[in-house]
Amino acid sequence: MQNIEEKIRLTQFSPGAGCGCKISPQVLGEILKNAGDQTSFTDLLVGNASRDDAAVMAINDRQAIISTTDFFTPIVDDPYDFGQIAANNAISDIYAMGGKPLMAISILGWPVDKLPAETANEVVQGGRAVCEKVGIPLAGGHSIDTSEPIFGLAVTGIVDIDRVKKNNQAIAGCQLYLTKPLGVGLLTTAEKTGQIRDEDRLTARDLMLQLNSIGLELSQIDGLRAMTDVTGFGLLGHLIEMAEGSQLTARIDVDKIPTVANVDHYLDLKTAPGGTFRNFSSYGDKVSEISERQKLLLCDPQTNGGLLLAVAPDAVAEVEAVLKAHNQYFETFGVMEEPGEHVVVFTD
Repeated sequence: MQNIEEKIRLTQFSPGAGCGCKISPQVLGEILKNAGDQTSFTDLLVGNASRDDAAVMAINDRQAIISTTDFFTPIVDDPYDFGQIAANNAISDIYAMGGKPLMAISILGWPVDKLPAETANEVVQGGRAVCEKVGIPLAGGHSIDTSEPIFGLAVTGIVDIDRVKKNNQAIAGCQLYLTKPLGVGLLTTAEKTGQIRDEDRLTARDLMLQLNSIGLELSQIDGLRAMTDVTGFGLLGHLIEMAEGSQLTARIDVDKIPTVANVDHYLDLKTAPGGTFRNFSSYGDKVSEISERQKLLLCDPQTNGGLLLAVAPDAVAEVEAVLKAHNQYFETFGVMEEPGEHVVVFTD
């Protein structure tokens, strides 16, 4: 057992950190291809078919329950921060569906022969602190002995049925927005490999600690047609899911996509996590010609990334006002169009 006084670097136990350890979209498709027909469950409003952020089940004529789970290996070394980030990431799925969290239970895998129980306690306390901030109980959980540390939450939420925001309801003319900058995977990989600069050391952590609670307010806007959070599949992967599900093509201007400060430095270093390349190999054939630099950015796995919004033209002003009031990025970076040769095309 490692001495508790020694400085423990949790990321040393992560072959793929945070949402970067997600199974690739292509492999996930193989796993779920025989998941079964869910259409017989008439109260199931959102299931596997749309690859959305959470499942949604109607409980009466007006309300529905949201259920989600999310967990991963450490993306930061500090155990308390790891617990907070994992909790934020899981709870954000509820907000991405337009719902309000009700309660959570924890999921903990811990290598008890490698890491002390006290460190696991710090992780759980970080998760509990986020739940308390949101105003929900961390009501229980389950733990197992594993070869790598894993933590996350299963979260239950509630939503008015007419306010559920799916990822596949965009229409032609919808403007595209992203509420957080890209580049978290590039920065966290740079830190893990010892290439992070001092001025950038806390940038990714601070972004991952931000809840996507703005989704609850945005869900009240009728013209917000589709919403999802950007996580392990990168912006491009989640945008493809939105466009394909809506039977549209997304046209985007990469120069208008928000990015973390100094991202060019890490693009030059090519500090890309392995998930970036697994992502592109899964869906690269669905996009128009893309440069290597654009690939590193757009396929970068995000942990608790921002909300991707598709907004009808008549709701743009209202959505931008909400984003501005919360100091969120509010410049559109693309538009949904009638379907074409590719699912995503890039503006010259």
